[in-house]
Amino acid sequence: MSLLAHHIPSDDPDRLALTDQQITMGWAELDQVMNRGVNLLRSLDLGPERRLAVFAENSAETVIAYVAAALAGASAVPVNFHLTPDELAYILEDSATALLLVGPETAERGLLAAQAVASTSGGSPITVIGWRCSDHPAMVSWEDRLARTSTEPPPTDIPPLPHLFYTSGTTGRPKGVEAPPGLYKGGATVAEYAASCATPNAAIGTHLVVGPMYHAGPFAATRNLLGGACVVVMGRFDAEATLAAIDRYRVRGVFMVPTHFSRLLALSAEVRKSYRTDSLVSVTHSGAPCPVSVKRAIIDWLGPIVYEGYGSTEVGGSCHINSEDWLAHPGSVGRPVPPFEVLIADEQGNELPPGQEGRVYFVDGSGRGIRYRNAPDKTAAAHLRPGVFTLGEIGYVDDEGFLYLTDRFSDMVVSGGVNIYPAEAEQVLVEHPGVADVACIGVPDTEMGEQLMALVVATDPDQPPLEAEVIAFCRDRIAHYKCPRSVEFISEENLGRTAMGKINKQALRAPYWKG
Repeated sequence: MSLLAHHIPSDDPDRLALTDQQITMGWAELDQVMNRGVNLLRSLDLGPERRLAVFAENSAETVIAYVAAALAGASAVPVNFHLTPDELAYILEDSATALLLVGPETAERGLLAAQAVASTSGGSPITVIGWRCSDHPAMVSWEDRLARTSTEPPPTDIPPLPHLFYTSGTTGRPKGVEAPPGLYKGGATVAEYAASCATPNAAIGTHLVVGPMYHAGPFAATRNLLGGACVVVMGRFDAEATLAAIDRYRVRGVFMVPTHFSRLLALSAEVRKSYRTDSLVSVTHSGAPCPVSVKRAIIDWLGPIVYEGYGSTEVGGSCHINSEDWLAHPGSVGRPVPPFEVLIADEQGNELPPGQEGRVYFVDGSGRGIRYRNAPDKTAAAHLRPGVFTLGEIGYVDDEGFLYLTDRFSDMVVSGGVNIYPAEAEQVLVEHPGVADVACIGVPDTEMGEQLMALVVATDPDQPPLEAEVIAFCRDRIAHYKCPRSVEFISEENLGRTAMGKINKQALRAPYWKG
């Protein structure tokens, strides 16, 4: 028997299981499609690491692909669908991906990246399969291959493999992070993995996906589906469409980022009142600091059903806080969850007492810490000592053990829940003939939390390039979300680069965050 078969209601096999804007499937139909998907992936050569990448916008097929990969004993790489062909090619090569799955919005870039990898010295050919795509001689049709694949239940006694996320680094190249225990329970067989997905979160009921599934939070919908929850998939975020979906499907749970909250709250009171939200029992957010006023307003509107998780792709959730505790400790990201403990330290690594601000570290009781693929230097740099790691934050804990974040000592910028590493834009912008030097920093943004700004030293201070020209130069070379949204021209003295080439970005950020 297949692993989804026991979710098929005996009294209603067509009860909704998965839907997006174009496709709706009941549990019985999804079971057959999933069998085909698993059997298709098992029939393909996925290389020695059994790796496939999903480079596609949110859709029912995206969910099916991730779940099928897990049940086929394959390791999926969720790839940011904004990336350029060159950026994608790096990930495909570094991850040893043998199969690339694309959607209509990403097919052209996916094909170019696959061709680039195959053309490199020693590069292996990558099979490209696309759904909802126009015919292309170098691409296999997902729909055609599924239709010709058996619906027989695949074996369930094969070992599962964790998925592989890619997160950017200060060197400008993203690094692979194998899904940590907090995001992947594993098991000896795919049957055990599927059983581990029957969590209280999945048992809540219908889940809505509003964020891009290459992020760890929205990716959890794949586990919810395996656990028996109906999943409703949205495309690009639209605030009113989100409320309409919550109303129509009587959504019980959803994962969001603070930017989603801001956009929902920006709707008029009339619009908000026209949709029912009383079905919600869990609204979880993470990915970026949430302004106190925004979070208080969301709780006032939806009730004490708002939960916050603080952590990262590298380790999963390290802190958690519910609405009641947050209202008593506004601004806190919560207390640590097992196996983590919080450690606040000074720059020398000495532990600081409650109430005193310092670098935020976590003690991982399992000893695992953070592990980056093919990047021992970056792995070492994230640790104070083995099993004690940092996510680059500055903060303090109060007398009750609640953690508050106040700044970053790493350069990372979090905009709309998306991690941006300034080094990537800096390495591009410094190639502009009108740019002598540059530093990119995060500055406040009312909707996105913060946005990337480029502080540019012009080659000719009397005739600096236009702001739009600098931004366009960057956007032509890397994904748009990694590029600055604004440019300010400053003197070399004000940039403050030392003789060793270092810049104090905390000092550069300070004037913009004052007050």
